[in-house]
Amino acid sequence: MTITAERKTEVIAEYAQHEGDTGSPEVQVAIITTRIINLTEHFKTHKKDNHSRRGLLMLVNKRRSLLDYLKRIDNGRYTALITKLGLRK
Repeated sequence: MTITAERKTEVIAEYAQHEGDTGSPEVQVAIITTRIINLTEHFKTHKKDNHSRRGLLMLVNKRRSLLDYLKRIDNGRYTALITKLGLRK
């Protein structure tokens, strides 16, 4: 259900704004999206895992908050990110 260190490093390298960037909203949203995708796959086989489902809902809310912040700060970066990740508005 968690992402591996190698996968996390790949995601950070792909979405980083500059060298050593791990805290920008783009990187955080990309990591959270990867975790959400992994949890969604987990729920296809473990339908009654309600404890993890709560964690999924918390991740979705955190991602929404970060996306709202990014949209408020820089709408162009927001649009580019949701297009790259394939998210709906």
